[in-house]
Amino acid sequence: MEMILISLCLATLLAFLFLKRLFKRTSTTKLNPPPSPWRLPIIGNFHQLSLYPHRSFRSLSLRYGPVMLLHFGRVPVLVVSSAEVAHDIMKTHDRIFANRPITKAMEKVMKGGRDIVFAPYGEYWRNMKSLCIVHLLSNKMVQSFHKEREEEINIMMEKLEKASSSSSAVNLSQLFITLTSDVMSKVALGRKYSSGEGEFIPSLVWIDWIRRLDGKVEEISTTFDDFLEKVVQEHDVDAEKKGSDFVATLLSIQREKMTPFVFDRSDIKLIILDMFIAGTATTSSQLEWTMTELMRHPECMKKLRDEICSVSTHDSYVNEDDVEKMSYLNAVIKETLRLHPPLPALVPHLLSEDVRVKGYDIAAGTQVMINAWAIQRDHATWGPDAEEFKPERHLNSSLDFQGQDFKFIPFGSGRRLCPGIRLGLVLVEVTIANLVKRFDWRVQVGPDGVDKPDLAEAAGIEACRKYPLIVFPSSVVFPI
Repeated sequence: MEMILISLCLATLLAFLFLKRLFKRTSTTKLNPPPSPWRLPIIGNFHQLSLYPHRSFRSLSLRYGPVMLLHFGRVPVLVVSSAEVAHDIMKTHDRIFANRPITKAMEKVMKGGRDIVFAPYGEYWRNMKSLCIVHLLSNKMVQSFHKEREEEINIMMEKLEKASSSSSAVNLSQLFITLTSDVMSKVALGRKYSSGEGEFIPSLVWIDWIRRLDGKVEEISTTFDDFLEKVVQEHDVDAEKKGSDFVATLLSIQREKMTPFVFDRSDIKLIILDMFIAGTATTSSQLEWTMTELMRHPECMKKLRDEICSVSTHDSYVNEDDVEKMSYLNAVIKETLRLHPPLPALVPHLLSEDVRVKGYDIAAGTQVMINAWAIQRDHATWGPDAEEFKPERHLNSSLDFQGQDFKFIPFGSGRRLCPGIRLGLVLVEVTIANLVKRFDWRVQVGPDGVDKPDLAEAAGIEACRKYPLIVFPSSVVFPI
């Protein structure tokens, strides 16, 4: 009996020592999650967000820090609000943060995420991105469409000249949407589809859907798929014609089996949809904000016009060769992108493995939102005038759009850097140069006496202007 008691005591003592060591080891490896605001059951932190998430994120980050963990329902979402942490996410740990979360809306429209923007990180995505960069988005390919851009800009200029001669108001926002859509139609589809038999997408309502996700997912998905199917069929019928637009190029690659992987008709349509979104909605918004800021800062408008007139000495169209020589124009566009990035919180990332960032443990499956809007307005890096429109800060600066400096990432960085930056920006550059050179601009004086356009943002994933930019153009008379 005594031997049994002694054995039990020894066993208890050994178990106690083992558990003590286990608990000690567990306590020393306790996970350290990022700081989080308090959250409610079921909805998580949704109640702490406004219609402008990028602004809410910044307000919360001022209290909880540049890396914080929110919950959208049960989904953990890491919000990054500093250049230093963004570097860790998109540079140091780029590979494991390179996935994308897929919402139900994107699942429907992008066929499960088989496009370039939302496809999961892996071989399929790498092949698709490589195909687009080599065959559609190379500098040579982008430059080859300069005639299409010139034609559509001149059409817009004619409308503005008519408005000027009759002292009429113009909805510049609508003109920009038409311009970018018509240019992208020619570049991607081979011809314009803004009128006549092309009324498959009346009033381009899909742009509003992309910007605001207004619930018309099924309708927009079906409409655009039917439209693109018709375009592809037209190109199939005219296969003998060697077109240089995106659809013709992709169909040629498919027929001639020029890639090491198989991609079908559906993949072609998704690539074109990506190009339309990147080349139309975000580009028209960027044109809006650039003209808004220039009209709010007449001294910048004058300085830019002086540069344009000194480089482009003829009275006609400002061409793309001229634009390449305009450093202040480049600074104006950079400053607009700093204050008004196309997607304020970029496209979300998805963490594929557990990782430690800045001493915090973050679990696989966490979504990541990088608040470029807040990073690019950070007073610690941009100075006390960070909220002000000041193009001069970019003169004699090596800062570019390529995501190498993480305090300026309007198009993201790392593996998921937007591959079509030049496709949209070249249109912005040449359009702004022509608008500034050939017209003076004013808005109607409001009841409060303000004669400058407002800065109100629309709610949505893309922070475009809330109200259309209604202006009165006046033709500039050049001295003989």
